[in-house]
Amino acid sequence: MNLLAPLYKLADGLRHRRLHNTGQYGEDVAHRYLRRRGYQVVARNWRPPSGPGELDIVAWQGNTLVFVEVKTRSSAASSAPERNVDAEKTRALQRAARAYLRRCEAPHARFDVIGIAGDTIEHFEDAMVLHRDHSPD
Repeated sequence: MNLLAPLYKLADGLRHRRLHNTGQYGEDVAHRYLRRRGYQVVARNWRPPSGPGELDIVAWQGNTLVFVEVKTRSSAASSAPERNVDAEKTRALQRAARAYLRRCEAPHARFDVIGIAGDTIEHFEDAMVLHRDHSPD
């Protein structure tokens, strides 16, 4: 167990209360969650040089490049946060991932979704199909 974990959680809660940025809070929690599980996080909130889309977290798990979409709700009472990844969001993520893949060599890549509702974290590996075609965006 990380002895600093309670301090990180407290700092996240205070920042969230002050800034009211639920998305940033969720990304902070997801970042630490992935690191505890051995992922090497290499980018956060990465945007392609041209075009829409943003990759919340980009990380390596072994030789697999993982694009992580983080969805957060402040309480578990509302709908599952991961259900908010619709077709339009998926297309934007695909474009951003293809742009990222053009910049680096990755033998394997996948999309994961992390849903955070209150204190509950759910990690869905291979949640979306990664279309690796390199057609113009």
